[in-house]
Amino acid sequence: MSAVEGKLLIGGEWVEPAGGTYDVVDPATEQVVGAAPEATRQQVYDAARAARDAFGPWSRTTPEERAAILDRAADLMQRDFAAHAEVAQAESGATTGTARGMQVGVGVTRFRRYARGALEPVEEGLAPQINEAGPMGKAGVMGALAVRQPVGVVTCITSYNNPWANPAGKIAPALAMGNTVVVKPAPQDPLSVFRMAAALEEAGAPPGVVNVVSGASVDVGEAAVDAPDVDMVSFTGSTAVGQRIGEVCGRTMKRQLMELGGKGAAIVFGDADLDSAVAGIGTTYAFYSGQICTAPTRALVHRSAYDAFVDKLTAYIGFMKVGDPRERGTVVGPVISAAHRERVESYVELGRKEGATVVAGGERPAYEQGFYVAPTLLAGCTNDMRVVREEIFGPVVTIVPFDGAGPGDEDEAVALANDSDYGLIDYVWSGDVARAFRVARRLRAGGVGVNTVGRNMEAPFGGFKKSGVGRDVGSYALHAYSELQSIVWPG
Repeated sequence: MSAVEGKLLIGGEWVEPAGGTYDVVDPATEQVVGAAPEATRQQVYDAARAARDAFGPWSRTTPEERAAILDRAADLMQRDFAAHAEVAQAESGATTGTARGMQVGVGVTRFRRYARGALEPVEEGLAPQINEAGPMGKAGVMGALAVRQPVGVVTCITSYNNPWANPAGKIAPALAMGNTVVVKPAPQDPLSVFRMAAALEEAGAPPGVVNVVSGASVDVGEAAVDAPDVDMVSFTGSTAVGQRIGEVCGRTMKRQLMELGGKGAAIVFGDADLDSAVAGIGTTYAFYSGQICTAPTRALVHRSAYDAFVDKLTAYIGFMKVGDPRERGTVVGPVISAAHRERVESYVELGRKEGATVVAGGERPAYEQGFYVAPTLLAGCTNDMRVVREEIFGPVVTIVPFDGAGPGDEDEAVALANDSDYGLIDYVWSGDVARAFRVARRLRAGGVGVNTVGRNMEAPFGGFKKSGVGRDVGSYALHAYSELQSIVWPG
């Protein structure tokens, strides 16, 4: 089976959208690449009802059955890998390497991971408790079991920066745990998500287990959150939208998993390997053209290394080819839309007005088509500037110098890093690994990279402060999409 262009997937049927369709635009060419369906509020509610109806039977399937379907879905996604990557690139503007490796490739890997995850134990025996005689009954020994149960119907609202890995990281663990899902993809690039759902359908997912409702209207997302049949909302996106979702969920106590904004602090001490730090921080420009919440966009550099760091990062940018993401050698493709390009450019202009020095970039690349932004480096920043404090979500890095000697430089660096509304992933570069780990423990962030921007995909992922609620990735995602139930009995 394959996705039917321009139709929604509700209860196992490809349904005509009552709201018509809208164009999906290639950020590199500004050409229309497909028609996406516009759901109505009632159709979203219908999808949630279909998921509710499917939940009982699906939650009672064996882990082996769920694992087999997820594994088959991964096989089918791999079968059509090239076509999927082509669509993902066309609707997201990703470079070829990113579309293939970081988008579709990671999506397939996540389905395989949670095929295994479906088989992970969901029961944990607890130590027996000896109770004295009292109001609760006779003296005795009480056994106990902690059991993970599926939450129910999960709304998955995905981000535009990765139309494969992000939804796969929600759908696969949710299904592995026995939940059913209503997926509301990002309006800019929903076509990939329909392909993912079609693979699950072909793999044997029963009708209603996976439903996809798209739309450019805010009403579609709101309906996916407030639908009475929804038990949980898993959202990746901006903090502002996450806060509004949290308010709605709070009214009926829906469970939440929120991966929100970031403004990653990258502390670079005077003894750091500057080439390693520059290469790591330079990934901000390369991956998704800076449209990534985990990017180290806020470089905090010790004064002793500041000039050399600025020179090296400026030179590094010089090798980052901006242009057509389909061309060999392109490192930085377009951002997602004209509106977002203007937003990023307005921040660069704001940085100038705030007193930052634009040492690289800052001008729009000279292309007749495409939403391109030049990799930009803002030096001489201070922590009170908006460009340092607010998430720009584009290929822009700000540099803030810090001073101090000995433990004093650690204190100042930590204070600057923690002086932020965000706390998703921070980074520390130092030749003294003991110091780097010491500093990492003091950072108010859900993750810290020590001398790397690499990730361990079994480690918990999520944010402190306004960067989110909850944790996923690895087995932690299985926990996120489950409720704990305790069962006790007399021994």
